[in-house]
Amino acid sequence: MDIRKIKKLIELVQESDIAELEIKEGEESVRICRHSPVPMQAGSQTYLAPASSVAAATATPTVSNDSSIIDDSDIHKLLSPMVGILYLNDKNTGKPLSVVGQQVKQGDIVCVIEAMTMMNNIAADKSGTITTLLIEDGDQVDFEQAILVIE
Repeated sequence: MDIRKIKKLIELVQESDIAELEIKEGEESVRICRHSPVPMQAGSQTYLAPASSVAAATATPTVSNDSSIIDDSDIHKLLSPMVGILYLNDKNTGKPLSVVGQQVKQGDIVCVIEAMTMMNNIAADKSGTITTLLIEDGDQVDFEQAILVIE
């Protein structure tokens, strides 16, 4: 791809309000991002669920065995940013990306969603402990479907 075209594309991105642009010409491609919240790995994309799509935790009291009231306001569900097949294990190493009881920091990769033969890393949008896996490895996920719970 011609460097003049790339410079022009950079100028267009800077002048507009878009955050990211990807152009493919044959086998060549260029991707221009204004800023990235998480470093990218070669051959994959990482998605952080945008704040507008994060499930709002509702404060619903639940009664435990000893009749005391527990506040569930710390429950947070990570939502899928796309439709695809969810993988909870790293395909290269076979190691699990997410297990119940695992401590995660915001930005840690917790699963991969395969969409249109492209592997997309999904990062935790909150620091905490994974308390529940809501989807099994290899299952289909829908846009904004809850994947796991972080408390």
